[in-house]
Amino acid sequence: MSAALTCSASDLSALLGPNATAAAEYICGQLGTVNNKFTDAAFAVDNTYLLFSAYLVFSMQLGFAMLCAGSVRAKNTMNIMLTNVLDAAAGGLFYYLFGYAFAFGGSSEGFIGRHNFALKDFPTLTSDYSFFLYQWAFAIAAAGITSGSIAERTQFVAYLIYSSFLTGFVYPVVSHWFWSPDGWASPFRPLGDRLFSTGAIDFAGSGVVHMVGGIAGLMGALIEGPRRGRFEKSGRAIALRGHSASLVVLGTFLLWFGWYGFNPGSFAKILVPYESGSSYGQWSAIGRTAVTTTLAGSTAALTTLFGKRLLSGHWNVTDVCNGLLGGFAAITGGCSVVEPWAAIVCGFVAALVLIGCNKLAEIVQYDDPLEAAQLHGGCGAWGLIFVGLFAKEKYLNEVYGATPGRPYGLFMGGGGKLLGAQLIQILVIAGWVSATMGTLFFILKKLDLLRISEKDEMAGMDMTRHGGFAYMYYDNDDESLKATQLPRAEP
Repeated sequence: MSAALTCSASDLSALLGPNATAAAEYICGQLGTVNNKFTDAAFAVDNTYLLFSAYLVFSMQLGFAMLCAGSVRAKNTMNIMLTNVLDAAAGGLFYYLFGYAFAFGGSSEGFIGRHNFALKDFPTLTSDYSFFLYQWAFAIAAAGITSGSIAERTQFVAYLIYSSFLTGFVYPVVSHWFWSPDGWASPFRPLGDRLFSTGAIDFAGSGVVHMVGGIAGLMGALIEGPRRGRFEKSGRAIALRGHSASLVVLGTFLLWFGWYGFNPGSFAKILVPYESGSSYGQWSAIGRTAVTTTLAGSTAALTTLFGKRLLSGHWNVTDVCNGLLGGFAAITGGCSVVEPWAAIVCGFVAALVLIGCNKLAEIVQYDDPLEAAQLHGGCGAWGLIFVGLFAKEKYLNEVYGATPGRPYGLFMGGGGKLLGAQLIQILVIAGWVSATMGTLFFILKKLDLLRISEKDEMAGMDMTRHGGFAYMYYDNDDESLKATQLPRAEP
């Protein structure tokens, strides 16, 4: 909002003439009332915008569920769908109890928050319930990413444990570092206390969300090992294709739709003028952010389409969907601070990063049914580097507050300080998530709580763990399971 209306009865009475004090006080009182109404309306509009964005981000859970279901074999459909539901449910409880406090509860050392557990003493002067809901939607998105990496071979109890730990502790600590005003690498810290005079820039979570989820999935899949039948003894990769390209495409479009809450919604407010009295303000930056998001994803999709055609000889819709999402994951960190043309560069390179990571995964016999670690981890890391190369000074000052001499993108003439901060962000996220989630998955493995038995894996978890198949199907993996029907339950 523009500057508040002000009125002084003494100043106004001088203009109205003698004996006009009462009239001046009345007029000023009415102007004060009008000003309060405008202020109330501004808060209402901003909170409504943030709530609507939170709903969009939450709708991405449906996208994750459809994408995961289509990417696994039919015999594991119910299992992966249930894990997506519980990512949201368990994440909701643990983010309420611990996660929000660790992320935004305020700290003195910049490492972890320590106030507002279970939303005690909440709302605050700077945060309302709409902000909590928005941040919870981000937390469960990170957990949803991880579930794809370890799909089709993980015990159900392991899902519950890792999802609670990730949303309640691991992810909140990272978001505190880079998004809380007092996080040690936050760009919102006082000027003299910022990392490399700038702080790390990750506007909507290429690192905080996508790298966290991707690296957590990487650690789980590495410790767990590949699915049975994924690689021959000679090392040759065998494709274990998902059972429904239709669900993959549906999930991709739902995620695309939700990303317009993920990226533009991260402004949190819309009624912020950059130039008082003009048509240019935060609403313009929000529109530009939606455009950069669209261009990066679209470019990545087309690049993947033709790239995979050259490599495999096929026009593969699943690969194109993953390429699209890789472009979105990459642009998320810098969507608000780059020009639209730069988003095209981001999407093009993101597709190459994804293709390269997938090729490397085959070489080292790493198995990720949804390519989640490659997509979110690899493309997310590229997205942070991209910010250090292409961030524009004007947009940084608008989004993060005007700062004289603020470092900006290396290729835009801003020197290498911002790029250095971005590289440190990549290293600390990779180290923190690897240490915490790697330890958790290792303990689960030692306790025999991580991987299901070979018999259960071959039969499918829908039958062995969830009471029956999601629907009748013919699975090429096991001839004995064709047209399997459950016996009628006795009354």
